[in-house]
Amino acid sequence: MSTVILTGLPVPGSPLTDELRSLGFDVRPATGPHDAAAVLAGVPADQRVAVVDGAFVGHVHALRLALTDPRFDACAVTGAFAVQPGARAALDEAAALAPDGEGPYADRLAAAVEAAGTTVQRPELGTLVAAVPATDAERTAADAAVAAVDDEAVRLRTAVKSRDGFFTTFFISPYSRYIARWCARRGLTPNQVTTASLITALIAAGCAATGERWGYVAAGVLLLVSFVLDCTDGQLARYSLQYSTMGAWLDATFDRAKEYSFYAGLALGAAKNGDDVWALALGAMILMTCRHVVDFSFNEANHDATANTSPTAALSDKLDSVGWTVWVRRMIILPIGERWAMIAVLTAATTPRIVFYALLVGCAFGALYTTAGRVLRSLTRKAKRTDRAAQALADLADSGPLAELAGRVVGRMAPGAGIAAAVIGSVALLWTAWAYEFGARQVIIAAVFYAVLAGAAVARPLKGALDWLVPPVFRAAEYTTVLILAVKADVPGALPAAFGLVAAVAYHHYDTVYRIRGGTGAPPHWLVRTIGGHEGRVLLTSVLASVLAARATDFPVALTAVAVFVAIVVLVESIRFWVSSGAPAVHDEGEPA
Repeated sequence: MSTVILTGLPVPGSPLTDELRSLGFDVRPATGPHDAAAVLAGVPADQRVAVVDGAFVGHVHALRLALTDPRFDACAVTGAFAVQPGARAALDEAAALAPDGEGPYADRLAAAVEAAGTTVQRPELGTLVAAVPATDAERTAADAAVAAVDDEAVRLRTAVKSRDGFFTTFFISPYSRYIARWCARRGLTPNQVTTASLITALIAAGCAATGERWGYVAAGVLLLVSFVLDCTDGQLARYSLQYSTMGAWLDATFDRAKEYSFYAGLALGAAKNGDDVWALALGAMILMTCRHVVDFSFNEANHDATANTSPTAALSDKLDSVGWTVWVRRMIILPIGERWAMIAVLTAATTPRIVFYALLVGCAFGALYTTAGRVLRSLTRKAKRTDRAAQALADLADSGPLAELAGRVVGRMAPGAGIAAAVIGSVALLWTAWAYEFGARQVIIAAVFYAVLAGAAVARPLKGALDWLVPPVFRAAEYTTVLILAVKADVPGALPAAFGLVAAVAYHHYDTVYRIRGGTGAPPHWLVRTIGGHEGRVLLTSVLASVLAARATDFPVALTAVAVFVAIVVLVESIRFWVSSGAPAVHDEGEPA
């Protein structure tokens, strides 16, 4: 139970007490600061507690934003201040001092807590009202301002992401927000909606796996339904402020699980019709994952950089002032809404091979467009990368013990190697894997060379202009090596096993991204060491191919065993983290690519 301390004399006829109770608070009156401190002392330290001025006038949703958002330890609007247990000690100290001054007591408490070093979130209210009138005339004006704005309409509008793709904005959100409200009024949680979206997508993948036209049509329809639910869960979280650590984990991982499961379903369906498209399915998954890593790495490298401007960025900002260019540039990169719509329509109307061709062409164009723009920005800006950003890039690199050893040996000889070492090692590895026959020892030599250069690449802080490309280059090298070796093996089951291995490793990389985004840092180092790091897995796969060259039919079994091991280790640790009290309650506010 949460507690709110209502300070000051109550205003006759004010609905404030009922509004606070509707938000789940136990309301306790206090006549002044000293009385409020006494009441506060009686509230258990493990409860959310709020202080609200008895003369408060405003929208219920303004109070909801200030008092119930679980993402922030302390949050305030005019006349209302709330803290979670993490900031309770700071509130107790501020209340004990009984800060003097003008203005509502809640505001003075918030200022004192903030001055003591605790961050106080102050939500953007827009047209919502939150005020503490000092006179009858001011109160009348505030009441009129409240009556002039539809609280529920604002709540519905702000339930939609502040930045979405064209398809999502104009074809999904206009009605999915009402589905979110329907769910909220029936007590459904965002996690339940997220799970329903996953189940729907898995059923869609199962329909695609039938290889029948009715199955493809049903799969396309269900995939769109899954996407509607995928939008609804986030809107429900924002509508009702039901953010949670479990929700963050589900939201961070289920989108990829749904999309890649659908790829597998298409490949299985095509196989039933005699068309082997597993290589295309794996290629599409590799392209999408590498594209996301480019996004993540660039954002992590630059979001807190100093002097972070460039002519290219200025041109982009100028184009943003021309409305239609914003939508065009969002659509051509094929974000998740447009991409899922394309997949659904092509699945229902064409064949899996055509679906994957369209995916590869569209996503390759989007990846080239966004990466080229970011490279130009990086080369033309004079940004200074922070130590935090360099550490984030090192964590995203996913280097294991072999790269660490190589870094210690050659690091002093290769200052600032960064992206150059990563590219040289990756190109040499991929060319060797492609040029030589399956199981050739030259591939093992190339894998060792790759491990050495991978160590050199991260031996020094990744603060170069293009060093944010190091993690995506490593992802492309590792995943594509697995793809090439599976193709070269030319035995049944090799490509599906490779698909499973890349999927397991990709989950680990997405998990790393969302931990860093949540401010909790990368997964523990023992986990990276246990699964070998990217260079260790490349070397292991190359050795397995060489050892099993004479009996290539065992290669799929070996890949499957590695995939199962990686998946178990990563999932157990990931689940442990995301259900722990230390996991961040975060949700994306922009549509992922």
